[in-house]
Amino acid sequence: MRPFIIDAEKAILLVVDVQEKLIPLVADSETVENRIAILARAAEMLHLPVKMTEQYPRGLGSTTEPVASSLSREWRRFEKTHFSCYAEEGFAEYLSEPGRDQIIVCGVEAHICVLATVMELLERDYRVIVAADAVSSRQEEHRNLALDAMSRAGALVVPMETVVYQMLKRSGTVPFKALLAYFR
Repeated sequence: MRPFIIDAEKAILLVVDVQEKLIPLVADSETVENRIAILARAAEMLHLPVKMTEQYPRGLGSTTEPVASSLSREWRRFEKTHFSCYAEEGFAEYLSEPGRDQIIVCGVEAHICVLATVMELLERDYRVIVAADAVSSRQEEHRNLALDAMSRAGALVVPMETVVYQMLKRSGTVPFKALLAYFR
């Protein structure tokens, strides 16, 4: 992977399967859900498109209220049954945004849907950023193994705070001041 800086003008936030019946099952669920909500607020504030998937919502429910309500506007959610988002028919079109080749990924489960999606995005030459502390699995070991696999495959695996600060680029701006409270 060629090194790069996360650029808000080139990035898309992809929130994978943060659903009502799934999130309570994963390790450190409240903290992870909170970090995803912060990342979604930051993305929207910095004018990134926010894309959300839901794995079989009839069985696993909708996107959780804390994540959905962190956004000021309604974003169309993409329903799927494939574990890799990219394998689902229509996802490539749903994800596509002209001039944006960086995909910031967060969600659950790290070792299933997140990992499969990241691998397919990398195969298609996207620059993939995984917010490491904004993904989870039922077992911490599975999450850690998945993060290692994604990093080895070429994804940039960093904390959510790093993602936000790289997109902000500098202090003193209105978005920086608005987001600073989340990091104190």
